[in-house]
Amino acid sequence: MIRRSLVVLSALVIASTSMAQEPELSIQGIYGSNEFGSQLVAVNWMDDGRSFTVVEREDGLADLFRVDAVSGERELLVSGADLVPSGSDTPIRLGSYRFSADGSKLLIMTDAQRIWRRSSAGTFYVWDFDTKTLTPVSLQPGLQQYAKLSPDNRRVAFVRDNNIYLSDLAAGDEIALTTDGGGDIINGTTDWVYEEELSLVDGFRWSPDGARIAFWRFDQSAIPSFYLSDQMSLYPDQVPVRYPKAGTENSKVRLGVVEIESGSTTWIDTGSDQEYYLARMDFADSPHEIWLQRLNRHQNRMDLMLADVRSGAARTIMTDTDEAWLDIDFNDLIWIDDGRKFSYTSERDGYAHIYLFNRDGTLDRQLTRGEWEVLGVYGVDEERGYVYFTASTEGPLYRPLYRVGLDGDGLERLSGATGSHRVSFDPTFTYYVDTYSEAGIPPTQTLRTADGDPVRTLADNSELMSGVEALNLARPEFITVPAADGTDLNAWIIKPPSFDPSQTYPLLMYVYGGPGSQTVNDSWGGSRYLWHQLLASKGYIVASVDNRGTGARGAKFKKVTYLNLGKYEVADQIAAATHFASLPYVDAERIGIWGWSYGGYMASFSILKGHGVFKAAIAGAPVTDWRLYDTIYTERYMRTPQENPDGYAESAPQAFADLLEGNLLIVHGTGDDNVHPQNTYQLVEELIQANKQFQLRLYPNQPHGFRGTVRRVNLYTMMTNFLLENL
Repeated sequence: MIRRSLVVLSALVIASTSMAQEPELSIQGIYGSNEFGSQLVAVNWMDDGRSFTVVEREDGLADLFRVDAVSGERELLVSGADLVPSGSDTPIRLGSYRFSADGSKLLIMTDAQRIWRRSSAGTFYVWDFDTKTLTPVSLQPGLQQYAKLSPDNRRVAFVRDNNIYLSDLAAGDEIALTTDGGGDIINGTTDWVYEEELSLVDGFRWSPDGARIAFWRFDQSAIPSFYLSDQMSLYPDQVPVRYPKAGTENSKVRLGVVEIESGSTTWIDTGSDQEYYLARMDFADSPHEIWLQRLNRHQNRMDLMLADVRSGAARTIMTDTDEAWLDIDFNDLIWIDDGRKFSYTSERDGYAHIYLFNRDGTLDRQLTRGEWEVLGVYGVDEERGYVYFTASTEGPLYRPLYRVGLDGDGLERLSGATGSHRVSFDPTFTYYVDTYSEAGIPPTQTLRTADGDPVRTLADNSELMSGVEALNLARPEFITVPAADGTDLNAWIIKPPSFDPSQTYPLLMYVYGGPGSQTVNDSWGGSRYLWHQLLASKGYIVASVDNRGTGARGAKFKKVTYLNLGKYEVADQIAAATHFASLPYVDAERIGIWGWSYGGYMASFSILKGHGVFKAAIAGAPVTDWRLYDTIYTERYMRTPQENPDGYAESAPQAFADLLEGNLLIVHGTGDDNVHPQNTYQLVEELIQANKQFQLRLYPNQPHGFRGTVRRVNLYTMMTNFLLENL
């Protein structure tokens, strides 16, 4: 998914060091050191709601502690030095972990190896707290994925080589629950496009009674391989990616339920039309029924279905539709009342709101309403009768925490009105951890009661806070600028430290601009924000504008771009630049724009269509023709190239290469499995054919978000120099 791709531009280094006596921003300090690292607590709540666990790492080992939420008292649960497998003298390194249902065991993943953006594989072990022994989940060769303990804690299911296996911890043996997995067939995990665009990688679920496992099965034989070329060896390696491009065939997807005792599989009847996506699935608060979301290929109709796992029969209980597209990123279907009701977020009244449905799909009531958006649902406290969520009631810039009664009454704000809150409730909804930040102010963490009252500070981020304060930076100012049609657009602007309104300054605009995204909000911006401040210290004004099509302002504002990606967004960025050019302190001859991913698309398209408004642009990993991008993301907003040829033609920057005026820098990783470097190569060829001059920087084998501090320093040094020389 393009809007979540900019890893290189948002990552913060975790550790922190003391600031210099006379602090000064530098690229090395921002991207190549620990100077501006954030110190926050990675909280994993325990089932009792009174404590959470944290991992502390030192000398290559990791110790696991239980922390009393209120008092802060710590208890060592597992010493990293004790995690030694039988027959070895070396402890494993504790990575991700999960407790068994009864708390007697700990499932540990170690030596994780990244596959794509969200997927990974590694080696799993089970730590027994009573016997203090470490047992491998499997003795067979090959890395494992998505291992999960059974509800009775006796077995572990996992995926290896696209098949699902079951390991009996007591007997020490394993069996294959599926056997047809391989290059074309995937069981228990997902294909590339489901992972990227539906955020789905873990492709199987235990039933509540542990008697069966429901799973996704993908047949991707119809999808050709797109080959990325690794040029770093004597003879290049070709890295295949099964990548369905807009208008081409997807995987054929089925849902199966395998019985543990018999090994027999029942296939769910999801309909004869294979042109759909099975976007979500889980057991429906029952061992005998699963719920699933069937999304049509246009992604403007979602059928919520219940299926009997014994017969495979399925029925539609609720349907959600939209004239443009449905946004299922909410992913917040929550069963309550012993499975008799469920909550669900929908944009059916033009804004994202929470609805309560009965199990048969009939509407019970709408829980929230108004010309504002629910931005994230954090859970349902059935005992007290509340739903907790963040919302844009105070405007799209802010993320306050709210709750509302399950009867739809008593809407209550639990936090301040401004800033951004990201919360994590304990399983009993007694406490939550509130991670709070503002624009220009790093995040802090506070333990609060469910009513919002502070209990204690978990992390004040003091070193980062004092380091940023010592820089005496001018915080971003929130303003509005006019869109091409006159609509007020939200924006922020950062001015140089010694700003003089009687002087003129060059201006750089940062853009993302994709459907439902936001760059303009009241939250800490991390390393990207600090780089913008570095540019400000060099005499640049930096600004960002949320064009039409972005989020938190309702469906009408967001979905105006349907079938015409780039049309309204680019017009708004050009209009915003024209507005800035009219300000007395902006040098109208020195306006630039930059962005990555969808922002790279926007930056390249804006300078091409801007007729000289922009003197310079940096386009990082840009889409240059939507026919080159994947099915799920592209068709959600554009339908297929066969259905919408004019829309695709008008939305391709490479088709307008002959219009280039100004200085264009294109940056791409040659290992980008998301936005293929093919996009850049084709734009480059069109620019050459139009006899246009430009700059190009390739990073060998780098994915969509570049990895490694050296590369980040190199990238931002290069981009800074480009701006100093060309803007």
